[in-house]
Amino acid sequence: MPGIGLALKMLADTAGKRTQVIATGSSALELANGVFESSAGRFFEYRLHPLCFGELSAAPSSPREEGRLLETRLLWGGYPEVASSPDDARRILQSIVDGALYKDILSFGGIRKSDLLMRLVQCLALQIGSEVSYGELASTVGINKATVEAYIDLLEKTFVVFRLPSLARNGRNEITKGRKVYFWDNGIRNAVIENFSPLSLRQDIGALWENYLVAERRKAIAYRQSHARSYFWRTTTQSEIDYVEETDGKFAAFEFKWNPHRMPRVPTPFAAAYPGSEWMVVSRENYQAFLSL
Repeated sequence: MPGIGLALKMLADTAGKRTQVIATGSSALELANGVFESSAGRFFEYRLHPLCFGELSAAPSSPREEGRLLETRLLWGGYPEVASSPDDARRILQSIVDGALYKDILSFGGIRKSDLLMRLVQCLALQIGSEVSYGELASTVGINKATVEAYIDLLEKTFVVFRLPSLARNGRNEITKGRKVYFWDNGIRNAVIENFSPLSLRQDIGALWENYLVAERRKAIAYRQSHARSYFWRTTTQSEIDYVEETDGKFAAFEFKWNPHRMPRVPTPFAAAYPGSEWMVVSRENYQAFLSL
C-alpha cells in the first residue's frame, strides 16, 4: 500500500487515543522505512520471530514432548509452516531460501549479483559459533570488505541473521572488536548449506547447538521485553565463554555443551574481571530452564 506510513500517521493523529491500529507486514525493509519515517513517536514495534521454544513447548505439546523433538528443532527450525507440516519441511525451507529469503535484500539493496550474496550467506552458515572476519569473508566471496559489512547489515535488518559482539570491559587481553554471526532459525541455516543429515552423522552438532540456544535465548529476551544485553567473551590467550548477558550491570555467563558429561568451570580470567557473575553450563539436560528465562 503506497504511502502507508503517512496514512497511519494521519489515522493516529485524528482517531483519538482509544483507537489502536495494528499494522503487519512481511516485507521488513519497505514496511519499516515507510512507517518509521512518517510515524516516529506514535508507534511501538514488535518483531515476530520464527516460533520460539516457549511457544512450541506451551501448546499443544508439553515441555517433555518438546524435549523429545529437540533434534527436529536443531535440524528444521521453528518456522510456523515447517512446525505444522514437518513431512514437507525440506521443500518449505528450500522454497524460503530460494525465494523469500533474498527478495527484500535484492530489491531494496539494489544488489545485482545475487550469487555473491548467496555465497556470503553460505560462508556465514559454515562459521556459526566462530568469530567472523569481514576481511576473510571478502577474500573468500570475492567482494570488498565494505560490501561484506553492508550485506550483513541488510541480512540483519531482514531478520535472517544477527550479530553478537564481544564483551570487553575489564581485562587487558579481552578481544574488543570481535563479532559472531548467528541465524535466527536453524532450519534456514541448514537449508542454506543443503544439509539436513541426522545429528548422528553430523560434524557440526556443536555449532547447531550453539546457534539454537543463542537464537532462542534472544527471542525470549525480546518477547519478555528484558533489558539484557548479549555478548560472547574471549581473550587473546584463548580463554572463551560462548554467551554472556549483562542486566543492570550484573553479568551471567553461559557455556554450551552438547555432551551433558562435560562440565567446565568458569575461566579464571573472567571470574577475576567480573567478580560475582553467575555461571551456568547449558546441556541437553537443563537447556529448557535456560530458554524459559
